[in-house]
Amino acid sequence: MAGASDKARFYLEQSVPELQELIRKKLFTNEEVRSIAKKRSAFEHKLNARGSTASDYARYAEFEMNLDSLRRKRSRRLGVKATSYTGQRRIFFLLDRATRKFHGDTDLWLQYLTFARQQKANKKVTQIITTMLRLHPTSPELWVYSAAYAMEERGDVTEARSYMQRGLRFCSQSKSLWSEYLKLEMIHIAKILARRHILGLDSNSSERHQASTTEVTDADVIPLSSVLVETQTGSVINRIKSGGSKAAESKIASTPALNGAIPIAICDSAMKKFPSDATYGAQLFDMVAGFSQLQCTRRILQHIVGTLLTAAPTSPATLDCFISEPVIGISTTSPEFPEALITVLDRFDSTMRKLGSMDNAQDRTRTCASVSRHMITWIMPYLVIPELDPDIRSVLRSMVSSAGNHCLSDMSVEGGNMKAARIALLESLDTHGFKELVQSGLVSALEAWPDEPGLLALQASGLKQPDSLQ
Repeated sequence: MAGASDKARFYLEQSVPELQELIRKKLFTNEEVRSIAKKRSAFEHKLNARGSTASDYARYAEFEMNLDSLRRKRSRRLGVKATSYTGQRRIFFLLDRATRKFHGDTDLWLQYLTFARQQKANKKVTQIITTMLRLHPTSPELWVYSAAYAMEERGDVTEARSYMQRGLRFCSQSKSLWSEYLKLEMIHIAKILARRHILGLDSNSSERHQASTTEVTDADVIPLSSVLVETQTGSVINRIKSGGSKAAESKIASTPALNGAIPIAICDSAMKKFPSDATYGAQLFDMVAGFSQLQCTRRILQHIVGTLLTAAPTSPATLDCFISEPVIGISTTSPEFPEALITVLDRFDSTMRKLGSMDNAQDRTRTCASVSRHMITWIMPYLVIPELDPDIRSVLRSMVSSAGNHCLSDMSVEGGNMKAARIALLESLDTHGFKELVQSGLVSALEAWPDEPGLLALQASGLKQPDSLQ
C-alpha cells in the first residue's frame, strides 16, 4: 500500500497551488477547500489501490467537472479574472489516466470525448478518436460516433465517409453500421439540396425569384432578394443563373451526389451481405422513406423494392415495401395521391391473389395475415387526418375491413410471438370504430389465448361505437 499512498500523495501535492489560489481569490472558503482536498484524497487512494474500477475514475471525473463548473460560475458572479489553474487540464489528465488503465471500457472513451467536445478542444477530440479506434476497431458504435462528429461538428463529409468505410472493413457484418452509412449519405444529399435552395440555384427558387422580380419591375424599389443573392453569393451564382443556367442545373442534378447513386450503391452492398434477410432490407426501406422530400428518394426506394423482389419475393417484409412504396412522399392533399392510392390497392389485391396460390397452406395463411396486418397499420394514420377526402376515407376503411378478414380470422397461425402486435391491432381497430371486425377478431383471439389479460380487458371494457371517421 506504500506505493499506492505515494502515488496518491504525488497527485494531491500537484493540486496544492490550485487550492491556494482558490482561497487567495476568495472563490472558495478554507472549509470548502479542505473538503475538496479530502474528497480528492479519497478518490486518489481508491484509484491507486488494488481493485479500482472504471466507475471509480468516472465518478472522480464527474466530481472534477462539477467542481470546475462551480468555480467558473463563482468567477463570473464575483468578477474574478481568469485563474492560473483551470479544471480542464486536470480533467483531461484524469480521463487520460482512466483510458490508459481501462482502455477496453468504451463508456470511459465516450465520456472523455463528450467532455473534450464540450470544451471545444477539437485537436484533442481528433487525438482521442484516433487512439480509441485503434484500440476498438471492431466496435461499430464508435465508428458511427466518429463519423457523426466529423459530419456534424466539422462539416467534413469526406472524413465522415472515411470513418464509415474504414469501419465497414472491420465490421462488415454490422447491420447498424451499414444503415448509418446510408443515413449519412441521405443527410448529405438533404444538406446539399437545402443549400442550393437557399442560394437560389434550384428551379423552384429561380421561378420564385423571377416572379418576385417581375412584381416589382414598375415600382420605385430595388428587389431585396436580388441584392441578397448578389451580396452573399457573388458573381459565381450570377453566372450560373444567367446564360446556360438550365444546363448547369441539369448537370448538377445528374451528379451521383444528388441523384441517389451513392445510396443505391450502399444499399446494394449492404443487401449482398445479408441476401436472405428481407427484414433488414425493409429496415433500409423505412429509413430512406424518412427522407421523402428528396427527389432521389423514390428512385432509391424503387431500387430497394426491386432487389427485395428478386431476393425474397414471398417474404412479408418484401411485400409490405412493395405495396406501400407508391404513396411515400405524396401528401394526401396532392392531386397525385388518389392515383398512387389506387396503385397501392391494386398491388395489395394482386399480392393476395398470388399468395392464395401458394402450395403450403400454413405459409400461405401466415404470409397473408402478416401482409394484411401491415396494410391495416399503414392505413390507420391516414384515417385520423381531418382534411382527408371523404371518398378516400371510405375507400381506406373498406380496405381495412378487407385486410382485417385475412389477419384476424385465425389468430394462431403466426405463433405466440406476435400476440402483443395482434392485441394492439385489435385495440387500434376498436379506437377507429371497426366494431364488427373487432368482435370477430376478439372471438378468434380468445380461442387462441383464452387467459390473455389484454384480451379479457378489451372484452370487459366493451367495444366502442363507430366514431365520426366511419
